[in-house]
Amino acid sequence: MKNKDQIARIAPILFGFFIMGFCDVVGIASTNVKADFGLSDTMSNMIPVSLFTMFLFFSIPTGILMNHIGRKKTVLLSNAITVIAMFLPLVEYNFATCLVAFALLGIANTMLQVSLNPLLNNVISGEKLFSGITAGQFIKAISSFCAPFLAAVATRHFSNWQHIFTIYGIITFLLTIWMSLTPIEREIKPEKANSFHDVFRLLKDKTILLLFLGIVFLVGIDVGVNTAGPKILMERLNLDSISAGYGASVFFAFRTAGAFIGIILLVKFSPKLIFKITTVTTILALIALFFANDKMSIFAIYAVIGFSIANTFSILFSMALKSNPDKANEISGLMITGIFGGAVVPFLMGITSDKIGSQNGSIIVILICAIYLLFCAFAIKTSVAESAQKSI
Repeated sequence: MKNKDQIARIAPILFGFFIMGFCDVVGIASTNVKADFGLSDTMSNMIPVSLFTMFLFFSIPTGILMNHIGRKKTVLLSNAITVIAMFLPLVEYNFATCLVAFALLGIANTMLQVSLNPLLNNVISGEKLFSGITAGQFIKAISSFCAPFLAAVATRHFSNWQHIFTIYGIITFLLTIWMSLTPIEREIKPEKANSFHDVFRLLKDKTILLLFLGIVFLVGIDVGVNTAGPKILMERLNLDSISAGYGASVFFAFRTAGAFIGIILLVKFSPKLIFKITTVTTILALIALFFANDKMSIFAIYAVIGFSIANTFSILFSMALKSNPDKANEISGLMITGIFGGAVVPFLMGITSDKIGSQNGSIIVILICAIYLLFCAFAIKTSVAESAQKSI
């Protein structure tokens, strides 16, 4: 009976990770918004910019907020903001409302990423916590994988891709009710949040700076492939936006598979060695993408990239925490802030693509991000990388 009660408390928290995956709809959204309003790449890529910029401004304030209202209420607040964001484009569909909606989704997703893992710690402790977080990340990956298919369902049954927002809004609303009715017995009071100055002064440490920029560029690659992937298929193969969106599903499917295989590999092999091999593989795949002109080749390249970068975030994050264990809380907040790379990189991709006149401009920007990761893989201290292995 006790196990059933614990499962009942854990289940709504784990399904909260499904909502966390909603931010990956930016790839489909930017592609469709570009087509709907006849926008340039620079303008359409403002969709991911409006979302991921929020991670820069709201990660640390969310930690402060949790001290005042608790973890569960912070998650519920993020869900409420998500519901508003999802229904906004349905009330009035134009480019401005899309930007506002995705900015709100960015705020909500930031709050969720900062508060959901600690909330999970309220009901799971010890060694089981890692399994719980892994399960949550798997559910998040499923959400990312499903986005193109949900867009296709919305188009097929409601004659409008925008009703993916209706689906997301209803899911979030129902989960919010479920979570609000679920008691959290051990509402743990978070430690005192640090100021912006306390967190950002960590960047004086060269190792932390190196790894922080690694997070920035890694998320840039992730969001960049998600955003440019459908556009490359449309440009080279004349696919419609819905069919081209399946390229993102291939990317997310293999990223999910790579994450689970990585759990095994990271126990047996050095994280630094895996970091080097997977980064080189990513670079080679991106170079091949310049020359791929058939559907299967492009899909295969997306699969390789997704598989290769699947564990890079956990490697970078663990290395950062192990580099200075006494500052683990501050480092964690700083690394989450680095997710704003998902705003900067797509913006540069849009400008470069418009200048060149093709999506090859986007690939160039993503390739530069991957080259930085390769530099990071060889520049990071071996001792830091080896100590991170124990935490993965």
